[in-house]
Amino acid sequence: MSERITIKQVPLEELVITPGSACQGCGAALAARLAFKALGPNTIRHSIPACPDNVTRTPTSGGEFEAGGDHVTGTWRALKVLGREDVQVVGFYGDGGVYDIGFQSISGAAIRNENVFIICKNNEAYMNTGGQVSGATPQFAMTTTTPVGPMSRGKPNSRKNTPMIFAMHGVPYVATASVAFPTDLIAKIQYGKGIRGFKFLDILSPCPTGWRFDPSKTIEVARLAVQTGFWPLYEIIDGRKFRLTYKPRELKPVAEYLKLQGRFRHLTDGEIEEIQRSVTDYWERLLKLDEIGEILI
Repeated sequence: MSERITIKQVPLEELVITPGSACQGCGAALAARLAFKALGPNTIRHSIPACPDNVTRTPTSGGEFEAGGDHVTGTWRALKVLGREDVQVVGFYGDGGVYDIGFQSISGAAIRNENVFIICKNNEAYMNTGGQVSGATPQFAMTTTTPVGPMSRGKPNSRKNTPMIFAMHGVPYVATASVAFPTDLIAKIQYGKGIRGFKFLDILSPCPTGWRFDPSKTIEVARLAVQTGFWPLYEIIDGRKFRLTYKPRELKPVAEYLKLQGRFRHLTDGEIEEIQRSVTDYWERLLKLDEIGEILI
């Protein structure tokens, strides 16, 4: 399992040259900055269409939405032939490229246990093309393709539990993170770097534009997602060993998180209560897993 670090242990070297196309308060740009601090310069980065397009001081290759898993697989196998197994091969993708369009190829890489690190900068929609719904979008969230009106209440179903899906592949390491908890995020990447095989980290990266909140509140929103249990922080080893890496003594009401975001402004009290029940139920199940220290299949 990863070990806790202090803010003084965060690497100083900046590998993100520019936030690129990032909007003010972009959580995904911050996710990139933190992730590449932890990954270090001995890294080859692959990207697929995502938001924003960060520029990093690492060798970088871009490719198709559908082929994220194939790109990192080919790079890793070439490095192995060249005797450069010390290089970290990273797929730094958005939720559309991990949860949806690119899932098949990444799942294939997981099944083969390729020695790659897939990091998802998860802003819960296709933000670079207009804020359309993705598999990572929460229930009831308003997007441009799940509008609110007489016949629609936003996204009708729950988000895909992709971290748990990858854990069920039996891969060496799966974890969740948040830009509001930088030392937890960096510690998990540093731990994952030392593991041979497939690694997956899902980073909640709030989007002020798509989620409709003031850009100054990115960290507040990201922190409340964790403190309410809406986005639990955990890690899973070999698809079995489980640990919550942040456990508040008492969860804050999920309404505090939802009411900061315009994408949820249409919710009724009943819909907020429905979300609260779902969050509470899932959190209680995770607490039980944390207590026994493993996932029971």
